[in-house]
Formats: sequence, C-alpha cells, structure tokens
Amino acid sequence: MSNHSLPQAEPTEQGLSRREFATLAMAGAASLALPAPAVAQSQAASPPGTPSRSPSTLIRVDKRTRQLWRITVDNPPFNLVVPEMVSALHAVVVDMERDPDLRVVVYDSAIEGYFINHFDLSKAQDFPMLPGNPPTPAWVDLVLRLSRSPVISIASIRGRTRGGGNELALACDMRYASVEKAWFGQPEVGTGILPGGGASERLPRLASRDRALEVILSSQDYSGADAERLGMVTRALPDAELDGFVQALSTRLASFDKQSLSGAKAQVNRATLPPDADLYAGYAEYSHSLTWPGFQAQRPRMGKLAAELGPAELELRLGHYIGRSKVK
Repeated sequence: MSNHSLPQAEPTEQGLSRREFATLAMAGAASLALPAPAVAQSQAASPPGTPSRSPSTLIRVDKRTRQLWRITVDNPPFNLVVPEMVSALHAVVVDMERDPDLRVVVYDSAIEGYFINHFDLSKAQDFPMLPGNPPTPAWVDLVLRLSRSPVISIASIRGRTRGGGNELALACDMRYASVEKAWFGQPEVGTGILPGGGASERLPRLASRDRALEVILSSQDYSGADAERLGMVTRALPDAELDGFVQALSTRLASFDKQSLSGAKAQVNRATLPPDADLYAGYAEYSHSLTWPGFQAQRPRMGKLAAELGPAELELRLGHYIGRSKVK
C-alpha cells in the first residue's frame, strides 16, 4: 500500500464505506475505555551487512545474509499478540520493503509450545492505529504489506498458532509446520466475537468455504497434519525435518534474482488475494464484536476457567476448553 489513508467512498458488500467501518472499529476499541497509542515509527532499513537490530524486545531480527533474514517472536510465556508486538512487526515489514537486497524472511518463535498466539484481548483497546483520515489499524496494514511485499515470507511453525498468530501465518507466502508440535485455531467465535485479522478472508481461498467455516465456527485446535489436509499450511513435516527443510528452501530462494521472485509472487497475488477492503471490514467487525453481549458474558466464564485450570493449561488446550463454563 502506498499510503495509510483510506478512500472515503469505497463501499463494501454491506454498503458501508471504509470510513464507516473505521468508525465502527474505533468505537469497539473505545468501548473498553482506554486510550489507543499511535504506532511506533519505523526506522529506515540499515545498510546491508550491518549488525542485526530489533525494534522491540519482543521481536528479534537476525540478518543472516544480505538476502535472508530470520524474524523471531519472543513474548513469554504464551507469545500473545500485544500492541508493542504489532508495532514492531509493522516496523519490520516496512524495513523489508525498503531493503533493495532482501529476498526472503523466515518467521519463527523463541517460546516453547507457541508460534504466535491469539490477540491479548485485555489490551485490545491499545492496538495501534496508523495516522490518516480516517486512522487505519496497524494490524491490517501489516498483513496487507506482508502479502504484497516483494520479499518472500516463510513461516516455520512449532507450537500453538491461534487467532491473530494464525492470521499472520496466513499472510505469509508459505507455511511449514511440525507434524508433532504445531497446532492451529481460530478461537474467536467460541468466545463470542469475530475473527478480525484476515482469517475469514484468507481461509476460504486456501481451504474452501466449508472447511473455513468448520475451523472458524468450531473454534477447535487442529494439528499440523490436519492443517495440511485442510489447506491451512503449505506442508507439515516431521519435527526433526522442519528446520532443515525451511533452511534449505529459504537459502535456495535467497540465491535467486529478486525481480523474478517478486514478479512471480505478484502474478500469484493477482489471482488469489482478497480485496483490501474486505480485511478492513473484517477488522472493524471484530472490533465492534468486542461490544456484543455474548462476549461480555463469556469474559467472566473464561476468567473462571483460567482460575480453575491455571493460565498455562488453558492456553495449551484452549480449543478443548473454550465455551465451557467449568472444568469437567
């Protein structure tokens, strides 16, 4: 996207303009009664060969070579998506676009048992907005930029990958998962809200309409093997083979001509990506769903489960426990 402002009159299928959807999104955040900070400004890309840097302690950027970076998410204990992480990931994607030599990035996790987890809804009102008229969600701009970037993005997935984390993975060009250790899910409907980071727009294109509905409506966790069968990941591999496979593929692609890589990606994008307006609409609808009575009723129930089970057990088996008012 060349700028952060939204066209003022472009209608969605529901007949609302992007400005109206932005108003809904901001109203959903405001309903939680805390201010939303501006997104952190991206620094200019450092010259090739300079030491790696990170825009946040939650994100590590390892510039393996001029052509290949590894981006590691590190937010213990559960790798929840928080406002600072969104700002940092957005800054990294902007840097990716500005680097003339970069060809491939690999996303992975430093947290055992978690790739990238769901949004931390206790901080939903603080998720950053980009300046503009109207302001736009940094998360939507992040995933749109990632999908359209001339740089090839690969997710190397171990552990729980839910909600926003799964939506970031879906925005990557390719996703490789551990058969034994990767789990995927969209838990939003089971907690009384809607997905808002791109799952509703991307999953039907990858997995078919009915399979997307199963994943989203059931709010269950799916294994790496099931995710491959459903089309949610590019390939599921035995855990012992995952790192070697991703390393070989990313190194191979990084050796190719950047113009041909980005040109081929643009061709595939033209045939497969959802319209930008749909992702903006989805985020606004998610934000508005935070005000729904069903979500307000579910919040104390989930809090009770967390108290009974402990946060670690609840996060490990969220798809199993979601929707239950007590432990069986």
